[in-house]
Amino acid sequence: MGTEAPEGLTPRNTSRGRPRTTGTATCVRCGRTAGRTRATWPEGKICGPCFTTATRTHGTCPDCGQHRLLPGPPETIGGPRCAPCAGIPHDFHCGRRGIEGEFYRLGICARCALRDDLNDLLLTDPADSGMAGRIVEVLCKADRPESIITWKRSPKVQALLSSLSNGTTPLTHEGLNAQAKSAERETNHLRALFVHHGLLPYQDPHLARFESWIEDKLRPLPEQVARPVEHFATWHHLRRIRSTTTPETSARGPVHSAKQEITETVKFLDWLWQTHQRTAATCTQQDIETWLATGPTTRKAIRTFIVFINNTGTNTRVEMGHYTAKNRPAITQDQRLAWLRELLTGTSESLPYRLAGILLLLYAQPLVRVAKLRVEAVEANEGSANMKIAFGTHPVPVPQPFAELLQEHLRNRPNLRTGSDTRSPWLFPGTRAGQPLHPNTIMDRLRSLGIDLRGARNTALDEHLTLTPPPLVADALGYSHQVAFLHADAAGDAWSRYVERRAKL
Repeated sequence: MGTEAPEGLTPRNTSRGRPRTTGTATCVRCGRTAGRTRATWPEGKICGPCFTTATRTHGTCPDCGQHRLLPGPPETIGGPRCAPCAGIPHDFHCGRRGIEGEFYRLGICARCALRDDLNDLLLTDPADSGMAGRIVEVLCKADRPESIITWKRSPKVQALLSSLSNGTTPLTHEGLNAQAKSAERETNHLRALFVHHGLLPYQDPHLARFESWIEDKLRPLPEQVARPVEHFATWHHLRRIRSTTTPETSARGPVHSAKQEITETVKFLDWLWQTHQRTAATCTQQDIETWLATGPTTRKAIRTFIVFINNTGTNTRVEMGHYTAKNRPAITQDQRLAWLRELLTGTSESLPYRLAGILLLLYAQPLVRVAKLRVEAVEANEGSANMKIAFGTHPVPVPQPFAELLQEHLRNRPNLRTGSDTRSPWLFPGTRAGQPLHPNTIMDRLRSLGIDLRGARNTALDEHLTLTPPPLVADALGYSHQVAFLHADAAGDAWSRYVERRAKL
């Protein structure tokens, strides 16, 4: 494998946080200058980031053997010491809980400060003190309470919490839906926390937003267009999605496809009515052919609607066949190997997105499926040496050095310190409690890096199919046998022709 960067690479700045300020004070631990220091300990002046790191380091002191805060110099033999053993003349105990850590306000830690703020906001004059108390407990469970303190400074968040406390907004999905019209992001984040901690029953967020989306989509349409679209959206898409959605099976994919089909159907029926004064019931075959021939390929999404009006008897005079793509994107094997090398050894992206790209390039995994992978899919009983990962009916080996990167990610998964706590089952936890990282986020990051997502997946799958029979590839990577044979045939593989010849014998 060559050492050149892959063609089209656009590295991303992976440095986290704001740029450091500079000044005349020099930190004795990191050696960098700062405008001001946070503390002066026996070793010298300590800057803000080093002070924060020191006051969040807990373990067993190598001198006194007690398990407590270890703010001492980290480079000493045996590691950092506790404050008395390191000679640091400061009591780090929270004045209320007695736990050692960084003071946030008047001698108390951030968790106590958060509880004080929430008690003032929610428990001063609540309509239901029990419910308000449960909300306080949920928000105080955050592994990093400082993030909740920052989040609740928003006027929208304070108004939302106050309305829940005084009873203006009932603690139900319907109540939060009403608030989401003026504070969507804040409400959806709070809803995710409540569902995750059991204050609200499970409700798929994509399905709930889809129902509101349909209402908004239909509102401005003329009756001749709105009526068949509402029938299609309700009796075909909503009924099907509701019946298949469970806590383990997200509605994200079906909702995304349904929105595309409904949007294209609205465009078609609106054009049909405005141009020819015809409806779904009076549409002709020529109308469909003209619509498809005079626009982009996204118009093919009306096929489901055409089948629907056939099956319901609304219009049995029209038909539409399956769309066949005219080309099949792919990248060369050299390009695939170059991208694998970059993601395995480079620093052009942060680790979670590098891992997602490797799963795409190495195992031909669609990023929609990558986003929904759970930690339990990874088998690492003996460390990274014999690691396996399951996509289909049986786990497949994880080679080095990918296994080491995956092991590092498992030890340091992001987005576990706000409201979802460290029990998240997702391999790639999202920023909302109990939810995985959104697949569109992964797609956007890898596209901006320069990876041709469809081409990479096709090439990776082709490479597996040239070495292994399609049924085995399908079982190992989570594809259907039909899709595996179609890809093998499109790639010019001999396996599909071999099966055909065996069937004739």
